[in-house]
Amino acid sequence: MNGMEIRFDGHCAVVTGGASGIGLACARILAAAGARVVIADKDMEAARRTANETGGVAVEMDVGDEDSVASAAGRIHADVGEVDVLVNSAGVLQRTLPPEDLSLKEWDKVARIDLRGTFLCCRQFGSGMARRGHGAIVNVASVAGMCSGPLHSYAPAKAGVINLTECLAGEWGPSGVRVNSVSPGFTHTPALEKGLSSQTLDAPELARSAALGRLVRAEEVAKAVLFLASDWAAAITGVNLPVDAGYLVARSWGSYGGLRRATP
Repeated sequence: MNGMEIRFDGHCAVVTGGASGIGLACARILAAAGARVVIADKDMEAARRTANETGGVAVEMDVGDEDSVASAAGRIHADVGEVDVLVNSAGVLQRTLPPEDLSLKEWDKVARIDLRGTFLCCRQFGSGMARRGHGAIVNVASVAGMCSGPLHSYAPAKAGVINLTECLAGEWGPSGVRVNSVSPGFTHTPALEKGLSSQTLDAPELARSAALGRLVRAEEVAKAVLFLASDWAAAITGVNLPVDAGYLVARSWGSYGGLRRATP
């Protein structure tokens, strides 16, 4: 790194779910910092578009399938080289249903991708990093995994990602591998836009729920990921960093009538 600029020149960075949303923002910012980015995604059409934009490589991967992850890792190793950075951004949301209305099929689908997928990718790429004695992993969790809410599969899965991050940081720290996570709040992504357009979510209400009075932008999450993956965070591991525009700190203010908003 030169001066005050974070650089990843000569480094290979794999971004799961890199074809859209937060993953796409991460792929873009890592590429801008000089990394050779691998966009690992099930949507190969979108992954190829991102690869063309970032000068990276598109690889098909179903993060919840052990064989798919292993096969994709083999192609990455052969075509790109050793992986220095892993960003686990692949994930799915769920409907806000009471537990009695949440089918086990939907519960399993969310847990399979959000938690199992994160573990499989960490195990596949992190073990190689540990053998080589260096590497950085950043898992995308969620503020939903840090508090109560009507997300009875998504929230426990993301809470699991946070704990998994801590477990792997302890496991691989002695081998020189750092493992951290970020927990976004309500973030402008295609998935969130779908909820807004269907009126399942209300943008002004979401904005009011955060201390900063707005939603998070995907590129803001990506900047936090960039920092945690870089040498600037060389002494940081096992940390979960909320990137939530103050959503978590604002929650308890409801008991006191809500935040004291500034008047124009």
